Amino acid sequence: MAKKPGSKTGKRSAKSRAAATKKSPADSKKPVRVPRKLEPKRHPRWQFWRRLPANQLPSKLPSSWRLTKLSAKTLRGHWKLFGKISLIYGVLNLALVRGFSSGIDIGSLRSSFDQAVGVSSGSFTSGIGTFVSLLGSASTSGNPGAGTYQLFLVLFVSLAVIWALRQVAADHPANARGAYYQGMYPLIPFILVTIVIGLQLIPLTIGSFIYSIVISNGIAVGFWEHAFWLAIFVLLAALSIRMICSSIFALYIVTLPDMTPMSALRSARRLVKHRRLSILRKLLWLPILLLIILAVILVPVIIWIDPITQWLFLLLIMCAPAAIHAYIYTLYRELLND
Repeated sequence: MAKKPGSKTGKRSAKSRAAATKKSPADSKKPVRVPRKLEPKRHPRWQFWRRLPANQLPSKLPSSWRLTKLSAKTLRGHWKLFGKISLIYGVLNLALVRGFSSGIDIGSLRSSFDQAVGVSSGSFTSGIGTFVSLLGSASTSGNPGAGTYQLFLVLFVSLAVIWALRQVAADHPANARGAYYQGMYPLIPFILVTIVIGLQLIPLTIGSFIYSIVISNGIAVGFWEHAFWLAIFVLLAALSIRMICSSIFALYIVTLPDMTPMSALRSARRLVKHRRLSILRKLLWLPILLLIILAVILVPVIIWIDPITQWLFLLLIMCAPAAIHAYIYTLYRELLND
């Protein structure tokens, strides 16, 4: 039945509708304008090192000296394990690599340097020069077969040392036999990552080649021409260094079970994000430290005890892979623990 317009129910509904549509004093106020927050400026993806605000920066890594002490503590605490791994590498190096080429004649190196520079034999300058000549002669091999064997031996001992470092960090029992047996299973992914690192060195190689050609042939004559070609070399070198700062940790990530090379490279890039400058400083400290240790040990021996220099140099080279990987693996674990 339809309700009459003058009924009480119709009046109440009209009053309720009026009350609902009536604005309260709070509603009559103008809305408060909230200031728009500006988003942080996005840096281009091609920028070498991105800068972040102070509140978004990752935590600070340990110093290079702290990483050196931690890696030395690891090697000293398990010196038998890493000593056996290095001994096997040294024996294979002598049998497969040094058998293809003659030994380094320290006497001839020292005499040739003394005649070229004009210094007396047995002086400190003669010892430093002979040490530099020794490093240069050790880095080159006259027989390509010896270089191939040396490359594979470095790959094998690297995998063995990485496996041993991972077992030691996890407090698992480890021995040299297990390092050379069980540590070899990621050989193919490890080689593939090594090839990627070699490809990333191409810009540095091209820049060095162009700069050497320009300088040696006298193409650049003025100051600004030298500065221009030097800037090109620095830019190409910076590109290679930026890529290698992350890819070097992929060598350790790819040794994990069921890890592919591309996944390892992507994980390494995420691991070093916003930290490349700090990581670069710590990586550059390693070759400087090794050169200082070699010079402190070998230069006095070259000056006073010439006959044992070659064997002592081979002994130090034999221990170098364990020291290098212990330092970089310690840095890698510090990045993971952050």
